Amino acid sequence: QVQLVESGGGVVQPGGSLRLSCAASGRFFSNYAIHWYRQAPGKQREFVAGITSGGSTNYAEFVKGRFTLSRDNAKNTVYLQMNSLKLDDTAVYYCMGLNVVGLAKYEYWGQGTQVTVSS
Repeated sequence: QVQLVESGGGVVQPGGSLRLSCAASGRFFSNYAIHWYRQAPGKQREFVAGITSGGSTNYAEFVKGRFTLSRDNAKNTVYLQMNSLKLDDTAVYYCMGLNVVGLAKYEYWGQGTQVTVSS
């Protein structure tokens, strides 16, 4: 069992920055890929970025060059650095941990953290 807790959300002006954290409790965190999703009011949840257990990253086109993922396995934490924030980045951001072992899939979600970009 893995529990994920997001933090770091808040209110920021356009062009500003925030760093979100996804802290995990439980065993085998380093085996998990961590993905960030977001959901804006009235919209479907969408993929933002992901980092594998080996540290490889991938990003949605709309955040490439602005958002950066990193992980610190010693702290059981993944960070999402968000720069050059836009009004459209306003959403609840969720992290999701995923590990596939053979035919077994382990997936856990955090409760989300609100990011509001407003002038």
